[in-house]
Amino acid sequence: MEIYTQHAIEVLERNRFEFGKNWAKFLGLLNDSRITQAEKSICEMLGVNDLIGKSFLDVGSGSGLFSLAARRLGGKVYSFDFDPFSVACTRELRKHYFPGDKDWVIEEGSVLDAYYLEQLGNFDVVYSWGVLHHTSNMWKALGNMIPLTAPNGFLFIAIYNDQGWISRYWLNVKKIYIHSKLGRVLMIALHFPYLYLLRFLRKSLSRKSLERGMSLWFDMLDWLGGYPFEVAKPSVIVDFYRAHNFELIQKNIVVKVWDVMNFVL
Repeated sequence: MEIYTQHAIEVLERNRFEFGKNWAKFLGLLNDSRITQAEKSICEMLGVNDLIGKSFLDVGSGSGLFSLAARRLGGKVYSFDFDPFSVACTRELRKHYFPGDKDWVIEEGSVLDAYYLEQLGNFDVVYSWGVLHHTSNMWKALGNMIPLTAPNGFLFIAIYNDQGWISRYWLNVKKIYIHSKLGRVLMIALHFPYLYLLRFLRKSLSRKSLERGMSLWFDMLDWLGGYPFEVAKPSVIVDFYRAHNFELIQKNIVVKVWDVMNFVL
């Protein structure tokens, strides 16, 4: 009898995009320039030059790029992800760049599993970019970040902004994308000019490097297929954490092709 993980069940039931498989393909594009850009984005958002002497928790490590960046910045890194393919990606980066490193732990785990999280303790930096809104229970995931953050530590999250009917439109796009191969092809064909070509032209004309070291193509696929999908207004997120004695240090609302709210609390 074959035993399926919860992740595999959700994929089979067409209730989850395979983020890890997407990021496994992205790793073929990874180079020093992208890694340096990822390091720069962490330093700029946290207002630091390095992470020496700090513990760094990567909640939903995805491709593993930001775990790698944090380790190269000197942080003691703990990475986990619900998706086994994402875990494999992160382990591949550790194997290549930090073989046998005891200061970089990588596990498979869920941000919704309170028992698992209790075993982790707390961290100087808790980092979760574009993850918590893909859990199927965003508010529980947001709440679970609180005990993971050490006193005087940083909580860094990125959450999709609630844009009303636009968000509902994208929710339907994602459901169509993961429903079938035909749905994927149709959604890519329909949105490619808007989600890829315009961004590519804008970046080419501005001569700016890729944000956070990521890939336009694989970011697009992640966006189109990224289900489960939840959103929230910035003020609601801020009020939620202020009620738990967090202080907002920096908030960015990115209004480009898709909206993400970045917070450092």
